[in-house]
Amino acid sequence: MALACAAAPLAVAAEPVADLEGPVGGWRHGGLSSELERYTAAYPKPPVDRGAQKYRTLIEGRLRKVGKAGRKPPTLVVNGTAMPLYTDEQGRFARPWAFGRGSNSVEIVSADGASRQRLQFYEADATKTQAKLRAVLTWDDPKAEVDLHVISPDGGHAFFASPLLPEGGGLDVDSVDGAGPEIFSSAAPRPGVWLFYVNYWGNFNAAGYNFEKGANERDLITAKLTLIYNENTLNEKRETLVVPLRKLGELALMKSVRF
Repeated sequence: MALACAAAPLAVAAEPVADLEGPVGGWRHGGLSSELERYTAAYPKPPVDRGAQKYRTLIEGRLRKVGKAGRKPPTLVVNGTAMPLYTDEQGRFARPWAFGRGSNSVEIVSADGASRQRLQFYEADATKTQAKLRAVLTWDDPKAEVDLHVISPDGGHAFFASPLLPEGGGLDVDSVDGAGPEIFSSAAPRPGVWLFYVNYWGNFNAAGYNFEKGANERDLITAKLTLIYNENTLNEKRETLVVPLRKLGELALMKSVRF
């Protein structure tokens, strides 16, 4: 009697979402070079970096499949913080990130969630400041410019025109194009109340930046603020807040934190 045998289907490894050019997995020492000197591409144009600190890392590469305009983009997840990954028409992207010392991870998730690509590296530069308070601001419209404003207990005001606080800390990254990120960090936050505001500053189109009310193409965008306490330690905690923004010039208090 012949027995019919069905061949078991072979497991197929998911195809990588992108060709990632940086960072590289494994051991690294970020203080040996300043990668911001080699910006290559972002959306909608090469970013203008107005942050206050050097030696940030570029997360850069090219998507293997580029979706049509208007469709949901892939997701970039950096050390657990997720944000939309917008690219240029060729699928290229570049995002600056202020990594701390120790273990760090970068993950790219396809738009449908079926494919995930992850790398991990260890930052060995002991001089890198370990943030006790870090704020990461992203938003979901690549043509919008949204700014983070941080008010310290002493009345210091960190924002794009004055990124450093007198008492220490400030904006690590202020990426003016694409959906962020903007990153604030402090290694020794002063005791008291910290205020985190978001400002819907402007809109970008083919004619450049515009600031006229009603000129924004979308009726609603969403800003997301992730606060990270005692990063890369056993006591790390984080919280994420989401705020809708409708009008150019809108200023909203996202979070009040007592440290």
